[in-house]
Amino acid sequence: MANLRDVRGRIRGVTQTLQVTKANKLISTSKLQRARRMLADSVPYFDRIRTTMREIVEDSPERVESEFFSERGSKDDRRTAVIVITSDRGMAGGYNANVVRRAEELCAELPNPFLIVVGAVGQRVLASSRFLVLEGFTFHSRIPTVKDAKELADYVISQYLWEAFDEVVIVYTHMRGPIKLVPETIRALPLDASGFGDEGAGRIKARIGFEYLPSATAMFDTLAPLYVKGVIYGALIEAYASEQSSRMAAMDEASKNAEEMLGVLNLAYNRARQAAITQEVSEIVSGAAALSN
Repeated sequence: MANLRDVRGRIRGVTQTLQVTKANKLISTSKLQRARRMLADSVPYFDRIRTTMREIVEDSPERVESEFFSERGSKDDRRTAVIVITSDRGMAGGYNANVVRRAEELCAELPNPFLIVVGAVGQRVLASSRFLVLEGFTFHSRIPTVKDAKELADYVISQYLWEAFDEVVIVYTHMRGPIKLVPETIRALPLDASGFGDEGAGRIKARIGFEYLPSATAMFDTLAPLYVKGVIYGALIEAYASEQSSRMAAMDEASKNAEEMLGVLNLAYNRARQAAITQEVSEIVSGAAALSN
């Protein structure tokens, strides 16, 4: 009977685990759908900012000389801030391990890398890294908001303008498909001047004749932080959606394993129960035979 009690205890434990994994999968599914909606809703706003910045560069009679275009330092001594976006929770399969590995590989290729880590898991893992961690941010497992992106962007932009580092690179997880999650790298600063138009691009464009006060450069510098915030926000939401997709897959696999284990345990329980019943019947028959003699 002790064996039966042990098997019943294990069945109870696995059943509770199965309930948790199924609940986490449903929660991640809901969060993934919400993240995708938020990202889609924000795209027109940030696209319009980029379009306006391009129009300023293209339509301005003078050349836009912005600090956000500044290419500082040579490749051998350039100081690079690497923003690594991880999660605040585990149970997401290889999501965090993959993005941390990509960040460390990138840092190994850079002459002077500094880490800015988003997410509690990444902060714990990279605390023992050989690369310097400048700052850490956490959003307490909730979906990142524009306000969160602004907080991170304000810190990064202020340090960049103070020349604490020469460029800013973001390492995040891009969701190319429902199950294909790929760590990717994008450069947030400095901005690529060619991406905002070029007077020598050979494109004929009628000038509207806007006058930018106090100057086109000042107007561009006002919009540039909003654009950088949009880049960071997009990476945060994309990473969050990838995290939920990875957790969904991990919880689904865990649920399947739990169901298989339950099947094995139920079979073992039935066999042990049948053996106990058979033993009891044998003892009763043996006792009855002894009494009859």
